[in-house]
Amino acid sequence: MAYAAGVDVGSTQTKAVIIDDDLEIVGRALVDTGASVTLAAQNAYQAAVRDGDIHEEEEGVGFIVGTGYGRYKVTFGDAQTTEISCHGRGAVHMFPDTRTVVDMGGQDTKAIRVSPTGEILDFVMNDKCAAGTGRFLGAAATALDIALGDLGPTALKSERPVKISTTCTVFADSEILSWLGRGKKVEDILMGVHRSVVSRALSLMRRVGIEQEVTFTGGVANNLGMVEVLNEELGFAVNVSSDSHYMGALGAALFAMDRIVAGRSPAHSSEALS
Repeated sequence: MAYAAGVDVGSTQTKAVIIDDDLEIVGRALVDTGASVTLAAQNAYQAAVRDGDIHEEEEGVGFIVGTGYGRYKVTFGDAQTTEISCHGRGAVHMFPDTRTVVDMGGQDTKAIRVSPTGEILDFVMNDKCAAGTGRFLGAAATALDIALGDLGPTALKSERPVKISTTCTVFADSEILSWLGRGKKVEDILMGVHRSVVSRALSLMRRVGIEQEVTFTGGVANNLGMVEVLNEELGFAVNVSSDSHYMGALGAALFAMDRIVAGRSPAHSSEALS
């Protein structure tokens, strides 16, 4: 049995995935990135190894690929790959008919168009503004004193959503508190926030071309409110997996397994066939 690992070092959280040579996920881990990116990568990887009950002194992990903004801080890794490539590869592996990927993370959102084999055809990202990202949702959670996990379910109770007009995360709390002061319900304000984030994501997606199927990746994919609003705006259901948060790490692990397979000698292959 061969194992490969992917470590996705994000701005707020670091994810690690380990797959076997059947390309099945056998271990996964999620940790806060914190101040030490290198330590976060190590902790996530070691936790994924434990989760997969993999004994390094026996079979071990054959190849490790780092990805994400801190990919070069995966000092124990064997190679690095961009998160764009990894999210595309992971999405097509999980949902083979994927043609468009929207990845919403803590600090940025990416729209990616992929080929049937997972190759990147085009992409765009909002790397200069956090208004359409998880950070914008985090600002709303702070302003309203609500846990991040409660944002989506609360927003889905809305009957009269407000329109959030600010285009800057820095001023989001001011507008949110202004709506509260005008007597608007928390759920209506939150639905306005969700629609604002989705609107910005859709503008990115249109720039690369929205082609079904669409797969939603990144930590924000765990937000049921975001999924519902995105489905509503697109007019069809997006693909979401319980492992959507790990999609970048999964893609990195798949690239790592490619290297393991490519490195197998002809003699080894002949023995395996005999």
